[in-house]
Amino acid sequence: MNSEFQYREKIPVAILGATGAVGQRFVELLAIHPWFEIVSLAASERSVGKPYREAVNWLMASPLPQNLAEMVIEPCRPGIGGVLAFSALDSSVATEVEQAFEKAGVMVVSNTRNHRMEPMVPLLIPEVNADHIDPLLKASVGARKIITNPNCSAIGLCVALKPLFDQFGLEAVNVVTMQAISGAGYPGIASLDIVDNVIPYISGEEEKLETEPLKIFGKAGHQGIEPASFAISAHCNRVAVTDGHTASVSVKLKKRARPEEILHAWQTFTTVAQELQLPMAPRSPICYFEEERFPQPKLHRHLEKGMAIAIGRLRPCPLFDYKFTILSHNTIRGAAGGAILCAELLVRKGHIFW
Repeated sequence: MNSEFQYREKIPVAILGATGAVGQRFVELLAIHPWFEIVSLAASERSVGKPYREAVNWLMASPLPQNLAEMVIEPCRPGIGGVLAFSALDSSVATEVEQAFEKAGVMVVSNTRNHRMEPMVPLLIPEVNADHIDPLLKASVGARKIITNPNCSAIGLCVALKPLFDQFGLEAVNVVTMQAISGAGYPGIASLDIVDNVIPYISGEEEKLETEPLKIFGKAGHQGIEPASFAISAHCNRVAVTDGHTASVSVKLKKRARPEEILHAWQTFTTVAQELQLPMAPRSPICYFEEERFPQPKLHRHLEKGMAIAIGRLRPCPLFDYKFTILSHNTIRGAAGGAILCAELLVRKGHIFW
């Protein structure tokens, strides 16, 4: 996560829901971040008062940093420290807690679904809709201090669609996901349910995938967002893969495009996240593979430290115009890493003060 842009002092941040799977990923990534410093770890009442090492069942591959291991868990209430809070809270409690921090003047970057579709809350992917930030956060009426990270599958889909949307327009999208078990949290799905099996239903997932991209690709103004108008149909499946969401996508474009034009759009895609050299930003947001059997989660989920979107198998579609396969890391790009990238953009845009 090298970046030429540095701050003299790190920005103090809190992690809400620090003991869960996504909370741990926040801890892992922020512990080595060049701009942010974890000053508070917060979790449910049953963990409050315990050292983090006792409260957490550490699941990350990297060792738990010693200085954070001894940090005492605090309650999820304003005043615990930090000018920025990363939320990995369960949706059952997130609304009230996040709004309390917002009311206290703390910028909240949330990975939970609760505020995503509110009209004045940015649903942000820095490579896709960075232009939503200023109109919403600087609105004269109704401006918020909550930024939301989209659904994990929606992030990979929207990054893949962005160059096509900009250059050719979109009329319709059909997406079939094969989603990793880590997306269900920990302990997640019972082994007897998922081993040797595909579960063709994930509660609420298809609705998110059919609505969130329309907000993300919409037009932002000081009174909210006018959603995009293309149609999306989604089928979501849980499969026996640890990390990495794969999706089969078909698109109908507004303008005719040759395959080489689509490939060029993906291969040359760069955004404000790369221009600003944000620490979590992948150097290349999209990596296209010519090999017909790629991408695969086992091989490609960690591209660009888990932040790049892998695409392959572009070919004509007999129903629409083209079809292809995408892959993204659901707990890095689709959760904590994506949220941290959003916060980095907020800092560089002058929306976080310390």
